[in-house]
Amino acid sequence: MAVSYMQSAYKQNALNTASPGELTLMLYNGCLKFIHQADAAMKDQDVEKRNVYLTKAQNIIRELMVTLKAENEVGKDMLRMYEFILSRLIDANIKNDQQALHDAQGLVVEFRDTWKQVIQIDRQKRHGSGGQA
Repeated sequence: MAVSYMQSAYKQNALNTASPGELTLMLYNGCLKFIHQADAAMKDQDVEKRNVYLTKAQNIIRELMVTLKAENEVGKDMLRMYEFILSRLIDANIKNDQQALHDAQGLVVEFRDTWKQVIQIDRQKRHGSGGQA
């Protein structure tokens, strides 16, 4: 029980002290975690778990959409990509479509990896060399 409490406290502290960029990275990683769990549930033919995990992944994409500043062309393009990811996650859930799930996963991985590079570049500019995320 003490280990569980310490892990919970660590996670809460990480959330409370994370920058907006780090929070976005956490959302991408969380989305990927739920996609992986949904993929496993599909392979196990567990419809209930598939739905739970895909709903969580969809909620993360919706949160990213709501918080996105789509005032310029890049933002508008990202919004369209998020809409596509969301539609693939919905298709994966409704149709039990692993290809749709893998399509969404591939795009989320690309966004996550790009975002991670942005954070590293920003840290290097602000703090000099290093800046690993």
